[in-house]
Amino acid sequence: MPELTLESLAARVAELERKLAPARLNIIPATRDWRSVVGISQRTEFSDAMEAEMAAFRESQRSELDAEDGR
Repeated sequence: MPELTLESLAARVAELERKLAPARLNIIPATRDWRSVVGISQRTEFSDAMEAEMAAFRESQRSELDAEDGR
């Protein structure tokens, strides 16, 4: 692997930016600030179920990590 220097990193970033530049042309800019739309979704039975499922998944991951740590 070549030596990492500021110059080599700058060259790598410039190359990545050059490769990604065409993709930017396909992006539609936001028309509103994200903070103005947070929370506009209505709570439904489905959204409540999804939220409960995500919370249960996070808790199961937490429990697994705690078990690995011997807690």
